Parts: sequence; structure tokens; C-alpha cells
Amino acid sequence: MIAKDLRVCVRSVQRWRRTWDEGGPRGLRSQGPASLPRLSGKQFAQLEAELAKGPAAHGWEDQRWTLARVRSVGAST
Repeated sequence: MIAKDLRVCVRSVQRWRRTWDEGGPRGLRSQGPASLPRLSGKQFAQLEAELAKGPAAHGWEDQRWTLARVRSVGAST
């Protein structure tokens, strides 16, 4: 039920529970990003400006940003 409500797999919930049991709330604290940023500051600013224009400005009919759409905009900047 928890996994379904959070839209994650059961194993993730099990892992979170095990981490909670071992370290309490501090164990679940974010460790930060798993990798270094792939964009420079300038590239990030360009991507941010393009995203601010909205999906319609990039040819999509609705106003949803999906990861695939962000990737495609990012690849063209």
C-alpha cells in the first residue's frame, strides 16, 4: 500500500524501512546528489531560460515538462 501510494517499488520501501531501523530519521537524510552535475553554470542558465519559455515554445501541445522533454531541450542548448 505504501509503495503504491508513493509510486515506488516495494523494495524501495523495504530499503527505507531497514535504513530507518538502523539509523532512525538521520539515516534517511539525503546524502546529496549521486553524481557531479553534468552541466556547467552557463549551460544550466541556458537550459533554465529555455524551460521558462514553456513546453509549447518547444513544440509540445500541453504544458507538462517530462524528463524526456527536459533532456531533449537540454541536448539542443
